Amino acid sequence: MTTRHLHAPRIDFTALRRELELPTEFPAAAQSAAEAAAQREWNDRPDRTDIPFVTVDPATSRDLDQALHLEKTDDGYRVRYAIADVGAFITPGDPLDVEANRRGQTIYLPDGKVPLHPPVLSEGAASLLPDQTRPAVVWTIDVTNTGEAGLHSLERALVRSRAKLSYPQVQQNQDLVPLLPEIGKLLIEQALERGAIDLPIPDQEIEPDGTTWRLTLQAPLPVEEWNAQISLLTGRIAARLMLDKGTGLLRTMPPAPKQAVDTLRKAARALRIDWPRDESVGRLLARLRPAEPRDAAFVQQAADLLRGAAYTAFHQTEPEHKIHAGVAAPYAHVTAPLRRLADRYATEICLALYNGETPRTENLDELPKTMARTDRTANAADRAAVDLVEAVLLEHRVGETFDAAVLDVDGKRATVALDEPPVRARCDGQLTLGERTRVQLIEATPATRTVRFAPGLV
Repeated sequence: MTTRHLHAPRIDFTALRRELELPTEFPAAAQSAAEAAAQREWNDRPDRTDIPFVTVDPATSRDLDQALHLEKTDDGYRVRYAIADVGAFITPGDPLDVEANRRGQTIYLPDGKVPLHPPVLSEGAASLLPDQTRPAVVWTIDVTNTGEAGLHSLERALVRSRAKLSYPQVQQNQDLVPLLPEIGKLLIEQALERGAIDLPIPDQEIEPDGTTWRLTLQAPLPVEEWNAQISLLTGRIAARLMLDKGTGLLRTMPPAPKQAVDTLRKAARALRIDWPRDESVGRLLARLRPAEPRDAAFVQQAADLLRGAAYTAFHQTEPEHKIHAGVAAPYAHVTAPLRRLADRYATEICLALYNGETPRTENLDELPKTMARTDRTANAADRAAVDLVEAVLLEHRVGETFDAAVLDVDGKRATVALDEPPVRARCDGQLTLGERTRVQLIEATPATRTVRFAPGLV
């Protein structure tokens, strides 16, 4: 929920890939297993290719996990959500499964990604590409006019997407998926009522600007959030199923401590963001304009409220911690199995429980450790990539002073948000939380990904 969307294809991230020991190729045995799996046929499944599913994703995506179909009912809506059936291609314990457990998840860098599965599957035979018959796990969920939801059915089936739609396409022509705005807005309002927190993190792109660089911000389109709400709905339904049956894998997050909220309020003052005392964090974030540098800085600072995310496995008993604070409800990852290992496992558990079968749990207790390990790698890649981009962006501006807001203070260092360029960085020296100040750039070294500020003349 807090991943930055940073695009910098003109910067070389090779050294960072080596430093993080990111794999460059798949082992031969895993690649061979993937190629063999891609040739399988699926004639023994219910045929749901008559349902006109479509996918809605970034324009360049080929690893398409989800396809949706929405229809109106007498008292609300029926949501059909087809999820790529990665489990159909992988035999537990085979080389492909072993490699997926080693990788854990797709790692994203601004110049490309390190995929969880070989592209022959993730961008080919398992991806819900248009006009291709694919195995999928189909969640059918009924939603009332007030936003209450329940699981109608869950099955393995064959599906066929009719179109690969991009976010801008659907935003410009909402008739392409006519009920998505209506259902999305309903689910958003319900989430805000629960106290959910969504971070509208803007896309960031670094571009050449003469002899220097320019960082631009682009706010997420409303359709991106409407589409995300279908995924969140499915994750809540999956969590409910697993909790009701006593076995599962949840994505959990503790509530934000009061101190973090107090710090965020002071950051809002420094950024000149009006935040009434009776307005929730979620509703404030929902009305911000993240393409504006100050609002973008606030959104990034608000990510500090969403700390401590973990995977919580349980069987034969309900877990002590079962709520995801960002969702404000129990929640599970089941909608991105091409990109996250946990989604495949949780989906298999849900299928077994729904069909009255005993789910396989032999690896369940190890999975949170695997995901925690790979989460650390993903977070390190994200942070290091941002550091490198900021160092490149500012390399030729050493010695300049910038207007800034003090967002956080930790001893003799602070986090500041520059007004321009829209950079959030560390600053050495004594500063006061919540104040506006000027800071001087004293170092920007791409080779070491180092950016250093110090208090400047006010």
